[in-house]
Amino acid sequence: MRTYKIAVLPGDGIGPEVTREALRVLRAVESAAALRFEFKEYACGAGEYLRNGDPLPAATLEACRAADATLLGAMGLPDVRWPSGTEMAPQLDIREQLDLYAGVRPIYLYHEAHSPLKGYRTGEIDFVIFRENTEGMFASRKNATQFDAEEQCDTLRITRKGAARIARAAFREAEKRRGLCTLVDKANVLPSMAYFRHVFDAVAREFPTVRAEHVYVDAASLYLVKNPRRFDVLVMENLFGDILSDLGAGLVGGMGMAPSADVGDEHGLFQPSHGSAPDIAGQGIANPVATILSAAMMLEWLGGEEAQHGAALIRAAVAKVCGDPANLTPDLGGTVGTVAMGEKIVAALESAA
Repeated sequence: MRTYKIAVLPGDGIGPEVTREALRVLRAVESAAALRFEFKEYACGAGEYLRNGDPLPAATLEACRAADATLLGAMGLPDVRWPSGTEMAPQLDIREQLDLYAGVRPIYLYHEAHSPLKGYRTGEIDFVIFRENTEGMFASRKNATQFDAEEQCDTLRITRKGAARIARAAFREAEKRRGLCTLVDKANVLPSMAYFRHVFDAVAREFPTVRAEHVYVDAASLYLVKNPRRFDVLVMENLFGDILSDLGAGLVGGMGMAPSADVGDEHGLFQPSHGSAPDIAGQGIANPVATILSAAMMLEWLGGEEAQHGAALIRAAVAKVCGDPANLTPDLGGTVGTVAMGEKIVAALESAA
């Protein structure tokens, strides 16, 4: 029976609350599948900066590097910022330091009551965004150390290596799904995006069974609202992925329903797509589903028959609980709190095991 070492970074705001429920579900998986977890928590985030002056201690980064996987809650606080005016986001540093180049963000509708769109039933919104995590517009985020009174510039960086590997990851996913891979860019205006498209088209030739297409980011925003059924796998630059993954989450109920994985060739970090939401921290109303589904993505990435079985158990339990319109958390218009939602998912998992 294998034991997986998981570095746990609860972080800021609602991070510790939703992380607790994900760990509760993973403990239930231990009883239902032939695998074990060794969880160890590490300090990280804006709160850690306020306490000790460093949002990402070296020991925490090394723990993530040494672990089989990392589970993260949420990081950052709106009022805790660098001299440049930007928020502290150590999760971005982790992505860059561990080369977690693929931000994988699945969007799936569990019940029609969750969506603001009319006429979409369970499973009819089902696509996944592949966000390049290590370059793009975010690559210049550390260039400034303070405000300039006259001007500030950010540079959108696209490399052949970065574009090719995120494109390949997206095409491999499309091979396993419905066979459509869409590049979202702004190649009609930006030379960097035209270059991304050039690299994407070259990679497309390696995957003859997958249909490749290009959609400008403004048009993609329209199509996601008008007809999200048309999409299967979308791949895009860092900033576009950050924005459109939030739009996608809105189609299926909000950020509390949006899991994510940041993975590279050696390491993986798994977290909800949402932020720390300090305005509701401590109230017991945060939706833990995104974090719980991120834990399922972690098990799938770890591989092995037992871990895959555990992931399937989590997904089935979430589908059962979220498929009942009585089980709505406050963000979805209901009254089921953080702990109660976690308990419902654990009960569904245990009953099916």
